[in-house]
Amino acid sequence: MTYLYLAFAILAEVVATTFLKLSDGFSRPLPSAVTVVGYALAFYFLSLTLRSLPTGLVYAVWSGVGVVLIATIAWVFQSQKLDAAALCGISLIVSGVAVINLFSGSTPH
Repeated sequence: MTYLYLAFAILAEVVATTFLKLSDGFSRPLPSAVTVVGYALAFYFLSLTLRSLPTGLVYAVWSGVGVVLIATIAWVFQSQKLDAAALCGISLIVSGVAVINLFSGSTPH
C-alpha cells in the first residue's frame, strides 16, 4: 500500500505541475485550482508514504520519477524540446532511481 501512496503522490504532483504552467501565473482560475488541489493531494499521499519508508528514499523516487514524467509531458503536450544532454540526464535519473530501489539497503525489498 505504501508504494501505491507514493504513486498517487507522484501522479498528483505531475498533474499539479502540468497545470501550474497552464495557470499562467495563477491568472486562470481552473488550472490554478487544479494546481492547488494537486499539490495538496501530493503532499498528503507523500506524508502517508513517509510513515513507512525513509525520507531520503521517498524523496529520491518522488522527485526522480516526477522529473521524468514532467519532462515527457512538456515534450509531448507543450512542444518543449529535449536535446541529447537532457535525454542523457533523464536517463541518469531513471538509472539512479532503479539503483536505489534494486540495490540500496535503505529500502525494503
